[in-house]
Amino acid sequence: MARGKRFIRKRKARPDPVYGNVVVEKLVNRTMKDGKKSVTYKQVYNAFKTIEKAGKKPLEVFLEAIKNLSPQIEVRAKRIGGAAYQVPTPVRMERKTSLAIRWLVIEARKRSNKEYKTFAAKLAAEILDAVKGEGGAYKRKETIHKMAESNRAFSHFRW
Repeated sequence: MARGKRFIRKRKARPDPVYGNVVVEKLVNRTMKDGKKSVTYKQVYNAFKTIEKAGKKPLEVFLEAIKNLSPQIEVRAKRIGGAAYQVPTPVRMERKTSLAIRWLVIEARKRSNKEYKTFAAKLAAEILDAVKGEGGAYKRKETIHKMAESNRAFSHFRW
């Protein structure tokens, strides 16, 4: 441990009330705006109901989407001899799910209001696209992997 740095204790997320899943609760927390958690619960559960109407189990579909969106490797900047290199490094499990959820929410918010009227509809569409290997969030993962692949020559700088 470096001097002057302290250990930061991780906070455990409680499971959500309906599905009893921690990852769903993380999605709710990431989606929440202005501390309005009850509104966010409605939006997320309505998105899950939309997935259910498509004839699929919402929790399984959501977890599959998170698995598909989780990056295996990413690039990190490392300064060596005055130059900054983009060094490919493996991604920790916690960060994988965090990135997947973040991309899911960001890309769902980007979707057009003409096609999807509510955030729940946008989120459901993004989750279903992620399972198929499509959508904006999946493209983000692909971009990260391509960057890591193109900078593979610097992998020996990994710390």
